[in-house]
Amino acid sequence: MIGFCPLASGSKGNAIYFGTDRVRVLIDAGISAAQIEKRLASIGIGLDTIDAVLITHEHTDHIQGLTVLSEKWKIPVFANAETAKGICDALQVRPRFKIFTTGEPFAFEGLEVNPFSIPHDTMDPVAFTIRADGLKIGFCTDLGYATSLVKKQLQECDYLYLEANHQPSMVHASHRPAVYKQRVLGKQGHLSNGDCGALLAAVYHEKLKHVHLAHLSSECNVPEVALNVVQEALAAQNRAVELSIAFQEKVSEPVRFRSLSQE
Repeated sequence: MIGFCPLASGSKGNAIYFGTDRVRVLIDAGISAAQIEKRLASIGIGLDTIDAVLITHEHTDHIQGLTVLSEKWKIPVFANAETAKGICDALQVRPRFKIFTTGEPFAFEGLEVNPFSIPHDTMDPVAFTIRADGLKIGFCTDLGYATSLVKKQLQECDYLYLEANHQPSMVHASHRPAVYKQRVLGKQGHLSNGDCGALLAAVYHEKLKHVHLAHLSSECNVPEVALNVVQEALAAQNRAVELSIAFQEKVSEPVRFRSLSQE
């Protein structure tokens, strides 16, 4: 499959497939390797054809599948140095790392990958933009707020995978402990539906084709609310774009690339 497909999205685990005619990678591996293999198979991709895993940060819901992927499948892992250290400490394994530097783009099998810094409560968390086949795709979740750097890096994307984690009123009304609420709502926590809508409105342009709303909280959000809030934020500025939800328990809507030469 040439394109990308969210395999799992949320606090129980995150993984995205991304492929061109030259290379196939995963962005994060936060569900079991068995589930990754099963979900890849559902879109016609064999786990044995995956060339690398790109890791955003070392929280368990982004790395828990790495033990099997690295030890059994020998898949190399791209991460920055601090995240690599966090992975080794958390999993007690040492994958075949390819270390990148946050803020410095790198090339891999025809991909131009740009890892940029985001505010989250881990060692050196990043989001990614990837250029491939004349397209720019942004993957940005697990951030407490949209910095000026985030807004700059997400400009001119053809596709976006963007966090809409929670509705603040639902966080306040939940039975979660105060420390959880403070973390989620804080500057190093997660992006709310409203903040997602504001960020999307800020980086919107006419060639933006599709946006996945990602990392929805199972307790403090629902897809209908996320979609409505983001749509309203766009409509307030006379803007609209096709939206879909990236789901936790099932494979989400895939995006199949059309290169600029086909448009």
